[in-house]
Amino acid sequence: MKTNIFTVALSLLSVAAVAQKSEIRDAGDAVEDGNYAEAKTQLQTAESMLSEANDKWTERFYLYKGQAYLGNGENASLEDLEVAAEAFQKAQEMGNDDEAVQGFDQVRNALVQSAINDQNTENYESASDKLYYSYQLNKQDTLYLYYAAANSLNAQDYTTALGYYEDLKELGFDGSGVEYLATNVETGEQEVMQKEQRDLMIKTGEYENPQDRKIPTKKGEIAKNIALIYIQEGQDEKAIEAIQDAKAENPDNIALIQAEADVYYRMGDKEKYNELMQEIVKKNPNDPNVYYNLGVTAADLGNNEQAIEYYEKALEIDPEMTNARMNIVVAILAKERELIDEMNQLGMSKEDNKRYEELEEERKEIYEEAVPYLEKVIENDPENVNAIRTTINIYTQLGEDEKAAELKARLE
Repeated sequence: MKTNIFTVALSLLSVAAVAQKSEIRDAGDAVEDGNYAEAKTQLQTAESMLSEANDKWTERFYLYKGQAYLGNGENASLEDLEVAAEAFQKAQEMGNDDEAVQGFDQVRNALVQSAINDQNTENYESASDKLYYSYQLNKQDTLYLYYAAANSLNAQDYTTALGYYEDLKELGFDGSGVEYLATNVETGEQEVMQKEQRDLMIKTGEYENPQDRKIPTKKGEIAKNIALIYIQEGQDEKAIEAIQDAKAENPDNIALIQAEADVYYRMGDKEKYNELMQEIVKKNPNDPNVYYNLGVTAADLGNNEQAIEYYEKALEIDPEMTNARMNIVVAILAKERELIDEMNQLGMSKEDNKRYEELEEERKEIYEEAVPYLEKVIENDPENVNAIRTTINIYTQLGEDEKAAELKARLE
C-alpha cells in the first residue's frame, strides 16, 4: 500500500513538472510573439510550482518573466519594470550572462525613456521615482540620482528632493564632464551619444560636425537648491550654511558664489546680494547675465540710474539681450512717476501752470529717451506685444499718430 502511494506521488510530481515546463515554454513562445499578457498568465501558473523545477527551467522562468514584464519597453509602469529588473537579476544569478544582462540594460533604458516622457508631460513625481529606481539598479550612475532630485524639486516634493541632494553632496557628486555631439545628416538635428558611437557614426557618413562640449560642475547648483529648499521651509540659517560648506571646498567657484547671492536675494538681503555679484563681476567680467542680474538688483534697490548702467554693460557684451533693453525702458519710465506726482499736486495759478508745462516737457524727454530702446526691441523681436503696446502709448503721448497707427496694425 505504501508503495502505491509513493508511486502515485512520483506520478503527480512528474505530471506537475511536465505541466510546469509546458507553461514556461508557452510563456517563452508568447514573449516571442509579443503577447506579453498571455506570457504573464502562463508564468503566474508556473510560479506556484517553481520549487519543483530544475535550475535550467528556473533560469528560463525568470528570463521570460523579465521579458514579459518589460514588454516592448514602451509605456511600462514602474511596478512592471521593477518586477522585470528583479527577474533578470535572478536569471543572471543563475548563470544567464547574456540575455539576462541585455534585458536588465533594456529595463534601465526603458526607465529613463519613460521618465523623459513623464517630464515632457510635467508628471515630475513619476519621473523622479523612475530615475531614482534606475539609480538604485546601478549606484555608479549618480547622474540619475541628480535628475531624480531635480524632478522632485519640480514636483515641489521638497522633502524627497532635499534627501536626494544631500545624498549627492555626501557622495561628492560633481556632474562635470564632456558631452559628445554630432549632427544627424538626415534630420539636421544635433544629437548626444557615447564617444565611441559618435566616432563610428561619423565614419559611416550618417553624422557630421562632431563636437565635444564641456559639462560644468553641478556642485553649485546642488548647493543652491539645498539652500533654496531650506529657505522654502523657513530655515534661512541652514540655507547659508549649505552654501558656505560648498564654498569651503571651492572658494573661487562662480556657480557657488552665484548660488549664495541668489539665496541672499531670496532672503531679501539685496545689499549682500549686490556685494556678491560685484565679486562675480571681478571673476567673470565678460558674462552679460552677471550685469543683467546686477541691474535687476539695483532697480529693486531704487537706483535706476545704476540699473541702466548695468543693463547697458550687458548689451555691450550681448547686443541681442532683449530683457536688458526692456528693463532699461522700465528704468527710464520709472522717472515719470515723480513728475506725475508733482503735476497732480499743482494748482491753477500762473506759476503752477508754468511749472506744469515744464514738467510736461521733462516727461516728453523721458519718452524720447525710451523710444530708441523700444524700437530696437521691436526690430529684433517683431512679435513682442508688450514692447509694441508700450511704444504705441508713447507715440500717442508724443503726437506721433502715424507711427502709432502703423504699430496698431500689427496687433490686429
